[in-house]
Amino acid sequence: MVPDPDGPAQPGPALDEPEETSAEAPALTRIRAVVLAALGPLLMGYLVVAALLALVVTTAANTTFGATGVLVAALPGWLAAHQVPVRISGLELGVLPLLPTAGVVAITAITAAGAAARLGLHRPGQAAKLVAVTAAAHGITGMIIAGLMSRGDVTADPLSALYYPALVSGLAALAGVARRCGLLDAIVHRADEAAVAGLRAGALAVVLLLAAGGALLTFGLLASIPAARELFPAGAGDAIGVLLLSIGYLPNAMIAATSFLAGPGVSIGAVTVSPAGFDAGPVPALPLFAALPEQEAAWWHLLFGLPLAVGVLIGRRLRSVDEDPVMRLRAVAVAAGVVAVTFVVLGGSAGGHLGRGPFDPVSMHAAASSVALVLWTAVPAAVATWFGGPRPAMRRLPGLIDDEPGQVIAEEEPAPEPADETEATEATEEEEPSEVPGPRDAVEESGEVARD
Repeated sequence: MVPDPDGPAQPGPALDEPEETSAEAPALTRIRAVVLAALGPLLMGYLVVAALLALVVTTAANTTFGATGVLVAALPGWLAAHQVPVRISGLELGVLPLLPTAGVVAITAITAAGAAARLGLHRPGQAAKLVAVTAAAHGITGMIIAGLMSRGDVTADPLSALYYPALVSGLAALAGVARRCGLLDAIVHRADEAAVAGLRAGALAVVLLLAAGGALLTFGLLASIPAARELFPAGAGDAIGVLLLSIGYLPNAMIAATSFLAGPGVSIGAVTVSPAGFDAGPVPALPLFAALPEQEAAWWHLLFGLPLAVGVLIGRRLRSVDEDPVMRLRAVAVAAGVVAVTFVVLGGSAGGHLGRGPFDPVSMHAAASSVALVLWTAVPAAVATWFGGPRPAMRRLPGLIDDEPGQVIAEEEPAPEPADETEATEATEEEEPSEVPGPRDAVEESGEVARD
């Protein structure tokens, strides 16, 4: 039988229904994508460290390193890029440059995002396996490298070599797949508007505070260019090595400058540099240390205006989050929490032990700086949001003064409600006089007409 073209439509897929984001990738493609996400950043980071060491070795004078020596020396460099403390002849080097770590985080995040796209991941639960594989690969590799270095002059704790690379790479991979797998959208949907606004304002505050620290560092370096030039060695290769080392420690210096703006400052052994106190002394011969002042200045206290300005800006940003001032204060508290956690982590990572000499330890006073930055930013932000934002509309109460001067709103007494419909009818008849003439009035009027 031939179906009737005008008959009922056959059931089929609805046009309005969303299609699947992507079909499930074949097994070989999935394995290849996961292996690339796990091992790609690992190998790329090692090759970058080896290339930088090769550049320094080839340009430096009186060097005896060959290709094998460069590849071996790149192993502790890979650990240092993942913030693993290393020991040189038994002395711990814990003050590690943060710029290579930022590069490792960026490479890992980009690779994880590409792998998530190739695998077709689009749900938060699908990101766990990719993040776990990436963290496990970096952690196992770090522990293997620490085992290979156990008999040399440069060593590392195998446990630290396990969890530091795993933590750094895992967080980087999580950041890379957060948007692709819907983690950010899930957080936004679960949190209210005030919390989301507080998270964004806290991230902005962190960026602005680090920018203020970077500006102070730039000012210090520009003011001490002759002293910084004298700290460079004579040879071209040695100068390139010192320059690369200084560039690697730039984020550490920015965090130290931000701690100076907060008040606690930075300590290098017995040397303390902060607006609250200044103890001069010898510092390492690195061009970045030329930015440190040689004597205390009274105008340092004016620098507290920079974190205060950041707090006011955050308060103005959050003043229109909600009509309720308490909700706006809640957003400020969330932003202050972001600032506190971020600078505790950054301050702890930027410092550490520096052997056992006169420069040990290098401390950014992470806890004190975090508390100070929270106070500098949260207090003005709370004041700005409380007094600068809208307030709920107040109900007009009887007896309050109206807009016109001298006019008072009188309180109207509510009319008493009748008990039942009968009483209401009687009350209506008593109050409203009848205007329609009745029968008696009509008879009387007709009688008068007859008499006339």
